[in-house]
Amino acid sequence: MTYVLVLVVLALTFPWGASVVARRLAGVLPPREACWMLTAAAVFMVGGTIAALVGLFHVPFLASLEQVPLARVLEVWPAAFPLACSAGAVMLVQLVLLVRRWFQHRSLLRRAWQSAAEGTGDGDLLVVAGSDVDAFALPGYRGRSGRVVVTSGMVRALKQGEREVLLAHERAHLSGRHHLLSAVVDLSTTVHPAVRSLREPLAFHLERWADEVAAAVVGNRKAAAAAIARAALAGASQKRHASGGYPLLSATTGPVPQRVEALLLPEPAAPQGGTRRAGAWGLAVTVAVSGLAALALAYGLHEYVEYAAIAVRGS
Repeated sequence: MTYVLVLVVLALTFPWGASVVARRLAGVLPPREACWMLTAAAVFMVGGTIAALVGLFHVPFLASLEQVPLARVLEVWPAAFPLACSAGAVMLVQLVLLVRRWFQHRSLLRRAWQSAAEGTGDGDLLVVAGSDVDAFALPGYRGRSGRVVVTSGMVRALKQGEREVLLAHERAHLSGRHHLLSAVVDLSTTVHPAVRSLREPLAFHLERWADEVAAAVVGNRKAAAAAIARAALAGASQKRHASGGYPLLSATTGPVPQRVEALLLPEPAAPQGGTRRAGAWGLAVTVAVSGLAALALAYGLHEYVEYAAIAVRGS
C-alpha cells in the first residue's frame, strides 16, 4: 500500500513544481501564448488533484461494488477508510469554496453592470458621468453583450489619441474573452493553493496581450506606451473593481512600468535562436509531461486500488 500513498503524494504535490515551471515559461513566451499556457497549466493541476482525491475517496465504494466486506478491506489496508473520509472532506470544502467564488464573480459583474447602468454611448462603449477616473472591460451578463466602460473623468484626462489606445485595449479584453481565462485560473485556486501563484502572472500577461493589440490598432508602440502610462497615472487613486483575485480587466491595472517598458521594445515574437527556442520548448514539454504524469498517477491509483480490492475478495 506504500505504492498507493506515493502515487497520491506525487499527484497532490506536483502542482507546486508545475507552477514554478509555468511561470518561467510564461516569461519567455509572447503574451497571448503565455496566457493560454498559464490557463492550461492551472487546468492540468486541478485535473490531477481532483483525480487523485476521487481515487482515494472511491475505495470503500469500490469494495462494496466488488462485494468485498469493508472490514476485510480495513484489515488489509487500515488507512483506507480514514483516507477516503479525508479525501471526501477535502472535496466538499473545495466544492463550497468553488461555489462561493463563483457567486463572488457573479456578484461583481452584477454590481459593475449596476454602476454602468446610467452610462451613455453607442455600440460597445458606455461613458459614465462623474469625476472618477476609471475604465474597464465589462463582460457580458444575463444576455447583455460586453461593454467598454469609461468614466467622463477618464475621458477628460486623456487626449484623443490616448483615448483610442485605451478603447482598443479594453476592446481587446472583450474580443479575446480574457475574463474567461482569468475566471478559470481564479476558480482553480479553490482546488489547489499552488494555482494562486499563477494569478498575478496571468493578470500581467492579459494586460500585455491587450497592450499589444492596442499598439497594433493605433500603429504606434510609443504612443500606446504613453497612453497606458497616462491612463494609469490618472486612475492611480481609484479603487479597483475586484473580488478576491478576480478583478475586472482594465488598462490601468497590473505592473504598469513593466508594461510600458515592454511597449517601448519591438513587438514580441516567438523565441528566436537555437538556445532560446530549445529552452522554451523544453519548458513547454516539462509542463505538458508534468500535467499528464499527474493524471497518469491518479489513474494508476484507481487501477491499483481496484486490483487490490479484487485480490482481497479472492483471498
